[in-house]
Amino acid sequence: MRRISILLLCSIALSCNGQQKVSPLPTADKESKNGESFSVHKTDSTWRSELSDMAYFVLRKSGTEPPNSSELLHEKSKGNFVCAGCGTPLFESEYKYDSGSGWPSFDRETKGNVAYSVDTSFGMRRVEEHCAVCGGHLGHVFDDGPRKTTGKRHCINGAALKFVPAQ
Repeated sequence: MRRISILLLCSIALSCNGQQKVSPLPTADKESKNGESFSVHKTDSTWRSELSDMAYFVLRKSGTEPPNSSELLHEKSKGNFVCAGCGTPLFESEYKYDSGSGWPSFDRETKGNVAYSVDTSFGMRRVEEHCAVCGGHLGHVFDDGPRKTTGKRHCINGAALKFVPAQ
């Protein structure tokens, strides 16, 4: 039983949802990991009061929601996925696809609105994505996306997003 538990924990750590670190992302009044400043400035207590518990965990503590738990996973309507923290447009619905990962996936971002840093948690190197306006953690980008388009898989926590239907 113990071996099964250890194997299960290792496989989770290597998958997209394995990023359960709780070290805080820089708040908007600080600089990001890459030295950039964010234009949205809020205190930690303000973030806590404005976000759901899961959105706060994901956006401000770099957490990961459980796979297949987001109501946005199967959202297929035309519109935009915006940052749940500040409303910045991050992904367009036309670039969303079912990656089978258990998280909303996109083959491209809205240029200029998603920033990147290197995540070395769990002894591996991954490209972390965060909102370029408020610094909220979104997820990670991988090179195993659709080859017919960009080849990228932006594996995004649904809790970090809100969906805005097209008018």
